[in-house]
Amino acid sequence: MVNIKFADHLSKTQIQQFNQVRRFAENQREKPKPIQQEQLSRRDLEDLMGIRRDTYKRVNGAVRRK
Repeated sequence: MVNIKFADHLSKTQIQQFNQVRRFAENQREKPKPIQQEQLSRRDLEDLMGIRRDTYKRVNGAVRRK
C-alpha cells in the first residue's frame, strides 16, 4: 500500500491557495482567554464554609440560638 499525500493530487496553484486559506484560518482562530478568578474576602470565605452560622442548643426541650 502506497501512502499518497494530499498535495500529490493538487496543482501548485491549488496548493498555494490552500496554504493561504489555512494561514488565514490559523490567524482568525480565537485564543482562549485566561480565566479570571473571583476575589473573595475572608468573611465571604467563612460564610461559604459555614463558620459564621448560628449555633443552636436544646435547653429544657426548646431549641435556642446560642
